[in-house]
Amino acid sequence: MKILAIGDIVGRCGREYVYRNLFKIRKKYNIDFVVANGENAAETNGINPEIADRLVERGVDIITMGNHTFSCKNGEIAMEENRHLVRPLNFPPELEGRGYVETNLGFASVAVINLVGRVNMGPADCPFHAVDAALKKIDTDIIIVDMHAEATSERRAMGFFLDGRVQIVFGTHTHVQTADEQILPGGTGYISDLGMTGVKDSVIGTKKEVALEHFIKSGKRVKFTKETEGDVRLSGCIFEIDNKTKKVTGVMRVNIEGEL
Repeated sequence: MKILAIGDIVGRCGREYVYRNLFKIRKKYNIDFVVANGENAAETNGINPEIADRLVERGVDIITMGNHTFSCKNGEIAMEENRHLVRPLNFPPELEGRGYVETNLGFASVAVINLVGRVNMGPADCPFHAVDAALKKIDTDIIIVDMHAEATSERRAMGFFLDGRVQIVFGTHTHVQTADEQILPGGTGYISDLGMTGVKDSVIGTKKEVALEHFIKSGKRVKFTKETEGDVRLSGCIFEIDNKTKKVTGVMRVNIEGEL
């Protein structure tokens, strides 16, 4: 079994690339299941019902979110109506949506858990305690965790905390792919950050001219925009799992460019 995890889909260019190419990518790499982070899929950050529905229609099985979960108008409606969407489990329980979903593929059952970190992020409950409690309720063949966090150390710590207890832990949020993909000692497939799916010649998805103005003219308030154009790169990771043992046998970073 092959699972493709796609890094943060950023803005119109990122999501349209997924719309056009994901089915072809699934076929080329023999992908059985796709998880994609969609918390930046809308221009204003977050996601709306239309984008969420379209991503699912075009081949994304589960969409994870993060600190921008509710940044888009109608984001709450999307979280309530689309059963393929998950938001951070360690958000307050009264918020719309769910922190994990379970699905049955016929040959395997899969749970996807979304967490958000607390280092240099917004308020949230402890992700370690939250996931620990959730694992006592989940009974599936495969468990996948998206740890959406600013600090690599926090994501790395989560990987070791869950090593041997889940099949996959990957990080999202910083939009820059890390080169530390591995199978941890307990058997969990891991990478600190999947990277992003958006315009390659940008600053983490933002127009480079806008980002440069912000940094060079220190202190000046500028409006960050994802309305940038250019070639798109889809970054992520393919995790291979043995169909019988449900153990991870391979972890491979991917960076896909151009139309397939």
